[in-house]
Amino acid sequence: MAVDYKQLVDNARDELFRRVALTHAPEDVERIKAAYYFAEKAHSSQYRKDGEPYITHPIAVARIINDDLSLGTNPVIAGLLHDVVEDTEYTIEDITRLFGEDVAFLVGVVTKQKSGYVTSKQVDNFDRMLSSIHYDIRALLIKLADRLHNMRTLKSMKLEKQVKIASETDFFYAPLANRLGLYKIKTELENLSLKYRSPHEYDHVENQISDYVKQHTKAAEQWMKPIRKSLADNGIEATVTCDPRSVYSIWYKKQRENLSFKELEHIRVVNITFSNWKELGYTEKNMALKIYSLLTDMYTEKPFSVNNYIDMPKDNGYRSLHCKLMGNEGRWMEVHIQSKEMELLSTYGCLMERESGVDVWINKFKDVLKDIASHSKEGRYMEDVVSSFYNDDIVVFASDGSKVSLPKDSTAIDFAYEIGTELGDNAKYAIVNDQLSSIKTVLQRGDRVKIGTDKTGGPKADWVNAAKTYKARTLIRQYLKRECVDETDLHFVFCDECHPLPGDEVVGFKQEDGRVLVHKCNCPLSISLSAQQGDRIENVDLSNVKKEFPIGFRIKAVNRNGFLLDLMTELSGNLQLGIESIESFTNDEIIDCTIRLYVHSVEEWHKVLDHIREMKHIYEVRSL
Repeated sequence: MAVDYKQLVDNARDELFRRVALTHAPEDVERIKAAYYFAEKAHSSQYRKDGEPYITHPIAVARIINDDLSLGTNPVIAGLLHDVVEDTEYTIEDITRLFGEDVAFLVGVVTKQKSGYVTSKQVDNFDRMLSSIHYDIRALLIKLADRLHNMRTLKSMKLEKQVKIASETDFFYAPLANRLGLYKIKTELENLSLKYRSPHEYDHVENQISDYVKQHTKAAEQWMKPIRKSLADNGIEATVTCDPRSVYSIWYKKQRENLSFKELEHIRVVNITFSNWKELGYTEKNMALKIYSLLTDMYTEKPFSVNNYIDMPKDNGYRSLHCKLMGNEGRWMEVHIQSKEMELLSTYGCLMERESGVDVWINKFKDVLKDIASHSKEGRYMEDVVSSFYNDDIVVFASDGSKVSLPKDSTAIDFAYEIGTELGDNAKYAIVNDQLSSIKTVLQRGDRVKIGTDKTGGPKADWVNAAKTYKARTLIRQYLKRECVDETDLHFVFCDECHPLPGDEVVGFKQEDGRVLVHKCNCPLSISLSAQQGDRIENVDLSNVKKEFPIGFRIKAVNRNGFLLDLMTELSGNLQLGIESIESFTNDEIIDCTIRLYVHSVEEWHKVLDHIREMKHIYEVRSL
């Protein structure tokens, strides 16, 4: 059945007009209508890849700006006009004349530069867009709305374009949404990015989550029933739900910690959201603690599991009280306790801050970008930006008790440079929670840290990779450059970080020497390259590659006579594989064995894992 595109556009337009009329003054509604008809005329001969008239995209972006972000009249108008200058004959001067300087500024920021790039098209456009935050955060929010709709409609694009846009999203836009505290948008962007970058992996994890929820919903409901009763008996109005984590977050945890799905904890989160704390005469914190007390009266608490984000909120404004309690299936249940206001803040982030008139958070965010710009003089702007956006923050403590905020997974090196350049340059070791530790030790929330120094030493080349913050990385590079220490940037045909195999979901990048650098689609290096050098993406087919690839895995097993002999027979004899090395030791009848060998494809690799897992007394098999 043919699609009636005229009716489609008419319906979308009328719904936009209806929605803006609910929250905008009549004169502002007329300005929005004028912007729509101007955009409709400008894009009249243009169509999207799926055949829809192009105007459906600006309408959808304006709807997100109006309905989800509530940014006001001028941003809605800018959403309708955001592609006019880039894709039609009209200019910024035309926008200024018809709709004013403020609208023209917003449109100008989100309009892609077409030529004269300093670094690359993607990086220069990101740089220009981020610079706008020094004047107005609305421009970033409009760009996020534009990217969100593009991701929702990415299916119609060619595969290479899907990989490029999805990688940009995962590399830059989703972390940006996280930093702005826009949890719902961040989660949707992450899920869509994974879905288009690695559809098979996305479907696999989504099915695993669905099956898990079906199997455990009844038990979770039985576990929550006494909680609801206790809250009601104490006059506390609250909702109690058990919600699965997003597909992306589950996939990311599996990759990050090298775990199978069945090894994961906290696939779901119990959310307790209370609302009548004022009526009962409590503060938000005291109400959360009251609920925590009721919970621990009913269920056993996991020791040291409490995270108090109420007294020490995350940098994006997130506030909640987290704890873990024993469930009725022998697994720990993660519980988040927050007020309705905290829930709204965790969803809408900077928008809530703006509405309440609190500018401190936004000004801090601007300062982060200014600091990055002042330190990024060596062509690594995007890496520095992303290292600041990608992770939530942790708070650690200096020896004098002062708080230091760092990105999650930061090391003692980052802590030292956050305190001061001289301390970082002279750092030799760390005392973490009164324990002598390497300067490259990864810090945890709440750690107490002291840095030991040696003025005769200095930063080492491997500190660059160990450091997490843009500030530490930049200062280390500057020191190494002064000391004439060269950093080597090696490029291989096959990425030596993710070790792609024939049969993996892969992407290639054309190099200047004509070779193609191959990565797994989910390799962090691949995502970074796709976001910044999308024009170099090559479609890669490894099915005809006849080459042995090194892989490694680790086995844990119960000791028995002949175990290693049987293992060697299985790998070398039955599977006919070349073995590079085997390292094994036994402690209290537990064998810990690391094996490195060669395979030809991901199918052969999976066959190896399946065969090993079927061997007698094997308890755990993990790839390296």
